[in-house]
Amino acid sequence: MSQDNWNRWGAEDERGALNHIDAEAVKRAAALVRTGQVISLAQPLSARTPFPPHRAGMQHFMGRSGGDYAAGARRPGGFQFAEDTLLMPAHIGTHIDALCHAWYDDQLYNGFPGAGTRGTTGAARCGIHRMGPIVTRGVLLDVAAVRGGPLPDGAAIGVADLEQAARDAGGEPAKGDVVLIRTGWAERQTGVVSFDTEPGLDLAAALWLASREVAVVGADNFAVEVLPFATGTVFPVHQRLIRDFGIPLLEGLVLKPLADTGRHDFLFAASPLPVVGGTGSPISPMAIL
Repeated sequence: MSQDNWNRWGAEDERGALNHIDAEAVKRAAALVRTGQVISLAQPLSARTPFPPHRAGMQHFMGRSGGDYAAGARRPGGFQFAEDTLLMPAHIGTHIDALCHAWYDDQLYNGFPGAGTRGTTGAARCGIHRMGPIVTRGVLLDVAAVRGGPLPDGAAIGVADLEQAARDAGGEPAKGDVVLIRTGWAERQTGVVSFDTEPGLDLAAALWLASREVAVVGADNFAVEVLPFATGTVFPVHQRLIRDFGIPLLEGLVLKPLADTGRHDFLFAASPLPVVGGTGSPISPMAIL
C-alpha cells in the first residue's frame, strides 16, 4: 500500500498536490502572459456530447422560453426571460476528477475511509468543493507531435515520450504545474466514440510526472491513461495519481488549438463547480498566452 503524499500537508488535508500551487507560483504563471490571447480547452456541452455507456448523457430542458409567451404567458412591464435546467453526470465532456473519485484498499487519498463515499449526498472527504480555483503554469506536452500525428488506440505513452515532448517544450514540468498531454485521440473521433480503447499514459510515465511534483495531469482523451490497461491492472494511473499522490486528473480536453499556437507554457486557469461532496466536475479551463 503506497502512501506517497499522505500527511505531507497534514492529516486533515483534502487538496493533495494542489497545495504545490502557492502565491509565488501564481505570480510566476501570470508573468507568462505575452499576447493576452485566451484559448478555451473545453468541449462544448450538449445532448450530443459523447459519454461512456455506464454514465448518463446530458439533458437540457428549457424552463421558460419564447414559447411560453407565444402561448400567452404574462409579460409584466413588458419583461420577458428565458431559463433552463441541466441534468448531467459530473464526469462528462471536459471535467476534473476529485480526490474521492478513485481509491483502493478501502482508503482514499490521505487515508480517509472509502466508506465515506457511500450514500446519496456526496463524499464525506476529498469532495470537489475542496479543490478551489486552479491558477498556475500550464505545460503542454505534445506527444502527438513527437509521434508524428495522433496516436492509435491502445498506444501507451511512456517516459521516453514525455521526456522528448518536454525537450520540445523547452524544459521538464516543474512543481505546481498543470501538465496537459496531447494524444490526438479527440481529434480523430467521428461518429460513435469508443471508450474501451485509447492512447494514454502508462504507469511509469504517470509516476515520472508525479516525481516532478506537478499539481494536475490532464489529457485530450477519456481516461488520461492508456486503454486497455496493462495485464493484471485496472485504472493503475487513477489509483496511483489520485489516491497516492493526491493529483487530480483533468479529462476530455481540447488541445489542438493550443498546440497550433506553438506555445508550450502559459497561464492556466480553471475552477470546478464547488459541489459539496462531488466526485468530479465539468470544467472550462483556459490557456492564456
